[in-house]
Amino acid sequence: MRKAGWLRIIVLALLILAGVYAANFVYGWYGGGPLAQDTTFVVPDGSSLAGIADKLEAEGVVGSASSFRTRARLLGGGEPLKAGEFAIPAHASASAVLAILQGLQGEVRRMVMVPEGMPSIMVQERLMAQPLLTGPVIAPAEGSILPDSYAFQRGESRTAVVTRMQKAMARTLAKLWAERAPDTVARSPEEAAILASIVEKETGKPSERRMVAGLYSNRLRQGMMLQADPTIIYPITRGKPLGRRIRQSEIQAVNAYNTYTMVGLPKAPITNPGRAAIEAALHPAKTDALFMVADGKGGHVFAATLQQHNANVARWFALRRARGEL
Repeated sequence: MRKAGWLRIIVLALLILAGVYAANFVYGWYGGGPLAQDTTFVVPDGSSLAGIADKLEAEGVVGSASSFRTRARLLGGGEPLKAGEFAIPAHASASAVLAILQGLQGEVRRMVMVPEGMPSIMVQERLMAQPLLTGPVIAPAEGSILPDSYAFQRGESRTAVVTRMQKAMARTLAKLWAERAPDTVARSPEEAAILASIVEKETGKPSERRMVAGLYSNRLRQGMMLQADPTIIYPITRGKPLGRRIRQSEIQAVNAYNTYTMVGLPKAPITNPGRAAIEAALHPAKTDALFMVADGKGGHVFAATLQQHNANVARWFALRRARGEL
């Protein structure tokens, strides 16, 4: 065989080998990976590709850290890795793993929810019960948390989550205060939060919030005691349900919260009011109501005079007797 023929054979063999290597290289990037079952993978803040590749191999997500690094640099594009916790499906390809870790898909969003009217002691308990958060946290100042759903990362400190909740409340309160109605009785954002917290605890019916705010605004203007039952309960339970009827001694107790023995607002909020309750406090209904009593349907009946109120109370007690509650 001539020399040229051998040369062609060698070149062809090299091309075949190169093709096989290239095919294997590409398949190793797009083909199924070794992960046996769905898992989550954490990328710490500031991680490098090299460090994450080693971590992926150690956790069985990819077969080889060095191969993953090489393929990622050549085939993976230039998007940086994103810190966070990510869901990795079983047998995910190396290409899919990199896309997930770049934040293009699959980020795990863990949430903690603070419902409207949840007092700070219960916010603390909810955070302490979340096992994926770290570190202790004290009960935040009452009224400083904006009720909402908050995303967090595995291993994040509870204090950091509370800080986000408080910043959200500070931003919301500042915005709503700037948009307040001219007839609000609140003289400061702090007073708005206090009044809103009473509105939040006094009614669970969204349609009543502005009416309740209007009633208490009228009482404040006239120098009447607010006589709001939740203000009696707060010093006893820090906002948790009392679980029994209020005692006469508790109604007569003199402290900085009990609006049955003082004129004006309590010294501080009695819960964490939501945005809607703050808006109600800053935009109260225009009403002459000074009294309210339960209507037996989850809401209240409002009255402008004591005579009207006494008649409403009589109907409420008659309804309770008919139900066997008295």
